[in-house]
Amino acid sequence: MSRINTNVQSLIAQRSLGQNNAALNQTLERLSTGLQINRGKDDPAGLIASENLRSELAATNAAISNAERADQVVNIAEGGLQEVSGLLTELQGLLTATASEAGLSEEEKNANQLQIDSILQTIDRIAGSTNFQGEKLLNGNYDYQVDNVDTGIESFQVRGAKFNSTSQAVDLIVTQSAQQAGLYLSFGGDINLQGAQGSNFTIELTGSLGSREFTFASGTTLATVANTINTFSEVTGLVATASGTGVSVQSSEYGSDEFVSVRVTGDANIDNANLGLYDFQAADATAVNTTRVSQFAALNNEYRDLGQDLGATINGVTATSNGRDASINTDFLDVSITLDVANSQQLGRVDAFDITGGGADFQLAADVDIAGKVSLGIQDVSVRKLGLSVANPGAADQVKYFLDDLGQGQPLNVVEGDLVEAQKVVGNAIAEISALRGRLGAFQRNTVGATVRSLQIAVENTAAAESVIRDADFASETAELTRAQILTNAATNSLSLANQSPQQVLQLLG
Repeated sequence: MSRINTNVQSLIAQRSLGQNNAALNQTLERLSTGLQINRGKDDPAGLIASENLRSELAATNAAISNAERADQVVNIAEGGLQEVSGLLTELQGLLTATASEAGLSEEEKNANQLQIDSILQTIDRIAGSTNFQGEKLLNGNYDYQVDNVDTGIESFQVRGAKFNSTSQAVDLIVTQSAQQAGLYLSFGGDINLQGAQGSNFTIELTGSLGSREFTFASGTTLATVANTINTFSEVTGLVATASGTGVSVQSSEYGSDEFVSVRVTGDANIDNANLGLYDFQAADATAVNTTRVSQFAALNNEYRDLGQDLGATINGVTATSNGRDASINTDFLDVSITLDVANSQQLGRVDAFDITGGGADFQLAADVDIAGKVSLGIQDVSVRKLGLSVANPGAADQVKYFLDDLGQGQPLNVVEGDLVEAQKVVGNAIAEISALRGRLGAFQRNTVGATVRSLQIAVENTAAAESVIRDADFASETAELTRAQILTNAATNSLSLANQSPQQVLQLLG
């Protein structure tokens, strides 16, 4: 080395020392923060990936909190519904107790009515007071708002609906009519027996509720036959109408669970070409495609006709049907619709109603979109909305009753009202509350419970993925620290030696 203006060895030592100092500082930073990515330049791609994972992690944790909040909301609603259920059970007992005429004074009936009035008021109070942070839960506040309800809809319920637009149209297409079970008993006119004097015509009729045996004497009019059968409608579930030369016997309700069974047990020589049993198509035996099943002379043979459930699709989804009821339950729409008698007989489209809002929406996924939202409807459980029962469906004198019709002075009060219809209303109310509680319980157990478990697993996996990218490996970093310290010390010593080398030129100057 004979040049002193440029000390190349010193420059090399300085560069190496700078690099080693930078590596040492980076290692110390990673060890002190616990992160191997502290700024973008450390790993640009890794930084982007880790920030996305952090965002997903925060959103998933928020979704877990939402699910836990939803569980608490439903818990409070369930508490109120449990009390309502108990009150309805007590109300059922009061109805049965008051139905006994003998041995029950007017004062006792009035006392029972006072208890019923108190129960109805308490149910309304629970419906209006059950709340979560001031938001009422059982007064219809979380029920769905509907508009443009078709006149052919007897009743409906929206249990869940998700849509992005301002409204959701619900359309029903009837593909198969709902039918009563029915048989036509043709007598050729009033009953005319050819047997010995005092002989009778005996027939056994069975419906979905039970059976009765009827005996008629010669000369009994068709109107009397029909009225006698109708006397036991509440026992058999059958209604009769005198028409033409015979009597049509039909189930009082619609659907495949309904049936009419006829068995002649004593004919007393009632044998005429005009007499017979026909499949029911109309109010006489002359309708198209009617079939004569048998003459009554065939004793003890049972003939049966079944009803038919409504066939329908709702918003393109094949509905589950029972009688005149049709319902679907999908992730986006959960509704049930009951058509009136007239519309349940007609094939074609029914623009049922429009859902314009409402419902309780819970965000149970990290992504805020319609797929991650769960919508739940909680109906109004006040007495003016519970227990719908339709008396004489399809008739001109059709009447709709609700639970508040059991109050004092109302048509179903226990002192002088219709207790049979009252019990139907209470039974319907119990079924509605039980169904609502079951639906809320299923929401808690399946939707909320499964969602929380799934999200917790997602949190674990997302956190693990983010850790792999961003967290420092202390074993590797401590080894790198030792290496950087040694290289820094070596570079420092090398720089010192490199700076001393030019001094050898002074010996040449002697």
